[in-house]
Amino acid sequence: METGVWVSLAAYFLLMLGIGFYAYRKSTASSEEYLLGGRNLPPAVAALSAGASDMSGWLLLGLPGALYATGLVEAWIGIGLFVGAFVNWLVVAPRLREQTERYDNALTIPSFLANRFPTKAKALRVVSAVIIVVFFAVYTASGLVAGGKLFASAFDGGYMTGVWATLLVVLAYTMIGGFLAVSLTDFVQGCIMMIALIIMPAMILWLGKGDGFAQAAETVSTVDPNYLSLTNGLTFVGFLSAVTWGLGYFGQPHIIVRFMAVRSVREVATARNIGMAWMGISLLGAVGVGILGRAYAVRNDLAVEDAETIFIILSDLLFHPLVTGFLFAALLAAVMSTVSSQLLVSSSSLAEDFYRLFLRKDASEREVVNMGRIAVALVGVVAALIAGDPDSQVLGLVSNAWAGFGAAFGPLILLSLTWSRMTGSGAVAGLVTGAAVVIAWIALGWNKSFMGGAGIYEIIPGFVAAFAAIVIVSLASRQQNEYRA
Repeated sequence: METGVWVSLAAYFLLMLGIGFYAYRKSTASSEEYLLGGRNLPPAVAALSAGASDMSGWLLLGLPGALYATGLVEAWIGIGLFVGAFVNWLVVAPRLREQTERYDNALTIPSFLANRFPTKAKALRVVSAVIIVVFFAVYTASGLVAGGKLFASAFDGGYMTGVWATLLVVLAYTMIGGFLAVSLTDFVQGCIMMIALIIMPAMILWLGKGDGFAQAAETVSTVDPNYLSLTNGLTFVGFLSAVTWGLGYFGQPHIIVRFMAVRSVREVATARNIGMAWMGISLLGAVGVGILGRAYAVRNDLAVEDAETIFIILSDLLFHPLVTGFLFAALLAAVMSTVSSQLLVSSSSLAEDFYRLFLRKDASEREVVNMGRIAVALVGVVAALIAGDPDSQVLGLVSNAWAGFGAAFGPLILLSLTWSRMTGSGAVAGLVTGAAVVIAWIALGWNKSFMGGAGIYEIIPGFVAAFAAIVIVSLASRQQNEYRA
């Protein structure tokens, strides 16, 4: 590996650690500061933090890889995500920001649900915390898989060395600086990711041996005449499975917790506009990397064994070492921004919803913060062990965890914020039903093949079942109405 690449990566790592130390000095005195940054995030930081923690290595590895291998039809996932993110900012963000503070200043999603439905407080905190820790262990593993693939492919290093190295850097700034460190690093990482996704397609077009738009379209058409079709081979079930990724946004704790930390409800709209602009540009860039990368590979007889590494391969081939280092840093940024957010949310659930609830009810603020740091490390180690298989697919791991959160928490969060007749019994029923249906659907293999046909993405049955369970049980137990205006 050339010196310029290491210089860029070293500068990136030092910047992340510097931000972590700054946040440690600025915002770790109390659990509210460590877990939510004192609810004082500026709109731009909240927006890019939500976006960067959302997209992860999926944006630079998973999505371009799917497009590279299959064609433009895979873009429906990105379209569904964009619509889902917009609705999430519009419906959930302002309400969650206002209600979590009003309901006894809830610092985590489980504590908000407990305060919102006091008759089922303990059950909601325990069940939701278990779901968060279990699914985030899998979700975090997907990010570490991406880090391992980067080290194995770009640095000719060991896969597990990459997994552990990625984890250790993330643990360093997350354990030190808490939510503020994670949010500020997410902001910087989001900027790096967007710039990289602009640079890469542009370079393929203008410096990739003459591959302009017309030439690229002609080249990929030799691989498959329908490669650039949005509907090629697309069934109704396949379309639903792709666009319903957007349903998952309402239940992703590491994303919606950013809404709780925005400086004020009034500034949510500004954050939404910034976040959606960032997401639109980044998704278009990822599509460009996949499609144009395939054109470049075909025209130059480039062998790509793993489609999810196309971003890594082109970064190494087309750029000066300093720029290559920057692009590798962008990939690490995508991975680390999500991993750090997931670790922090998991640790907050363990510290607030287990340790303080069952073991040390009178624990001091400093004790809870320190327990949160220990929990970050524990969840990280478990995720690294799950990521031990180098053949794991980033997109596959992400899709399972995304569906689990989307089905378990999505209907629950939406209805708890907007429907006054919802009850605690309905909340527990929805939480358990959503998670159980997703796990069963995956175990039965129905996400791959259903009734002899194409598989149905597990978030669809999980979301519908959870929504129905909440409504039916709430109406049956409406005497327990717990909404406090």
